[in-house]
This record gives sequence, C-alpha cells and structure tokens, in this order.
Amino acid sequence: MRRLYFLVPDVDLAHAIVDALLLDRIEERNIHVVAREGTPLGNLPEAGLAQKSDLIPAVERGIGLGGATGTLAGLVAVAVPGGAVVSAGALVPALALAGGTLGAWLSAMIGVSVDSRRLAPYADAIERGALLMMVDVPKARCDAIVQRIAALFPQVSPQGTEPDIPAFP
Repeated sequence: MRRLYFLVPDVDLAHAIVDALLLDRIEERNIHVVAREGTPLGNLPEAGLAQKSDLIPAVERGIGLGGATGTLAGLVAVAVPGGAVVSAGALVPALALAGGTLGAWLSAMIGVSVDSRRLAPYADAIERGALLMMVDVPKARCDAIVQRIAALFPQVSPQGTEPDIPAFP
C-alpha cells in the first residue's frame, strides 16, 4: 500500500472526491481527511490519531529502544556473579520482551500528544482552510488514481506519494 496526498480547497469538493474514490473501489477505511480544527466535515472520513499524531513512529522507536535496553539489562544480570539465578536462556529474552513492551507503551503515550511530522509540510495550507486528503491505495493503482482525480477535479492539488505506510495505520 502507498499513501497518496491531495490538498482539497473545500469540504464540498472533498465529498465529491470521496464519492469518486468509493466508485473506484477504494474502501472508506483507506481514506483520511485532515482539516483545521472546527471545520465541519459532515460524513467525511476524518483522520484518526494514527494519522494525525506521531503514534506509529513513536511506538516503533519505543519497541526498538525498550527491547535493546531489556536485552542489555538481561545480559548484565547474567554477567554479574551471583546476580541471576535463572538461566540466561530465559532471562535475556524475557527482559527484552518486557523492555520492548514497556518502551512501546511509554512512547505511545508521548506519541499521541505530538503532531505527525508527515503532516508538517501541509500545516500552513490546512490552517488557511484547505483539507488534506490521504488515500491508501495498492502500489499498482497509484498512478491511475492520481490521474483520475486530476482529470475529474482539476482544482485539487496532488501532493505526492509516501513510499510506504505502516502495516497498522
């Protein structure tokens, strides 16, 4: 899957684009709209926390750093004489798993309160009243979808493609 970005000037046009995408068999769960706070979106599929915040990258960093810290703590516990009574075969993986879990949880708490860095280039346009539409499509259909939207809605500004999206947006 790839994520396509479009800047849409108003809500009515966004509704028309969503209708066109649905007719092109893009599921509604793969369409995300970000607008200035207070903009009435009606039944447009609003972007959730995973799209608007730094949640996913923060969890990825937390798992990595927490897992590495847990592994290091397990290795230190095994290396210290008289420290660990449990075998290293069980202690090190257990601490790595615990560290990764704790790291993911703690970083998720921070990540939901930080705006997504992926949306930073569009912040000014959103503040001026434009809507950012993010559409997740199969890699093979990217060009066709962009061309179709550009042909049907010339006032929409395609903003490019993100090379990949997280497996669990």
